[in-house]
Amino acid sequence: MRPTMKDVATAAGVALKTVSRVVNGEPGVHPATAERVRAAIDRLGYSPNESARVLRRGRTATIGLVIEDVADPFYSGLSRAVEDLVIAHDCLLLTGSSGEEPRRERELVDTFCARRVDGLIVVPAGDDHTYLRPELEEGTKVVFADRPPGRGLDVDTVLADNAGGTEQAIRHLLGHGHHRIAFLGDDPAIYTAAERLRGYRETLGGLFDPRLVSMRPPSLDGVRADLARMFALDRPPTALFTGNGRYTVTALRALAGRRIALVGFDDFELADLLDPGVTVVAQDPAWMGKVAAELLFRRLRGDVGPPEHIQLPVRLIPRGSGELQAPPPA
Repeated sequence: MRPTMKDVATAAGVALKTVSRVVNGEPGVHPATAERVRAAIDRLGYSPNESARVLRRGRTATIGLVIEDVADPFYSGLSRAVEDLVIAHDCLLLTGSSGEEPRRERELVDTFCARRVDGLIVVPAGDDHTYLRPELEEGTKVVFADRPPGRGLDVDTVLADNAGGTEQAIRHLLGHGHHRIAFLGDDPAIYTAAERLRGYRETLGGLFDPRLVSMRPPSLDGVRADLARMFALDRPPTALFTGNGRYTVTALRALAGRRIALVGFDDFELADLLDPGVTVVAQDPAWMGKVAAELLFRRLRGDVGPPEHIQLPVRLIPRGSGELQAPPPA
């Protein structure tokens, strides 16, 4: 059977309270006695029952994280930052991917809450989060990251400046003489995709042409077809803005060496090594994860202030592709 604290006390010839003090690092134990207790612990192979200890404190020391896809570099960066802070707070992180499915998001949240997590960080897939109200009323702390909650749920939220970052990109291309700028973006039902489309449309104003817009999940065949359709127009695009890192990589493959000015939202690995290097609007997923986790632990420590809505800035990184000048009019 697994050795208990009482077994350690018997083996070391001390009181149970003495073993408890040594295990928990509390003062009041003579160094020689403490060494005898530690020797008994090693000899018996005793390990503390962490579950029982945290439950006695009224917490499970567990945090739940729901993201879109752990394989996506953006979300892996966010997850790692959250995990680092969770570990620093001596807690355990449970993580799951929703795959952009609202039902899967809710299943993960329900599963984590059934395990009585102390708090949740959620990248939402759906737009109805009324199901979280009972958990919030029970005291579970919740922070939304990357996208806001839907349907009137007012909780702490950490977002990037999606529309503002897109405005930077489009103004950059306009400044290099481009007036026919195509937009390839993800499903407009996704908050970030919709915000980037808004920034694109508002910045172009009267230059906006709906024929230069495609919004759907990225696939190589789909992007090839969209670009072929756009290049066949009487006034084809001379520049391209891609709405996320996956779209940028897919578009580069679909272009197959065709030279066109390009700016993508989200940085990606090796973007600086291509010829030309890919100009991007970079957000910092690690920063987003860190801010979200810090906000969550502040709530767990008792902060009862009004919900915070934090928008993190993004930055344009010029590397060459976005600096290609527009060709002279025919």
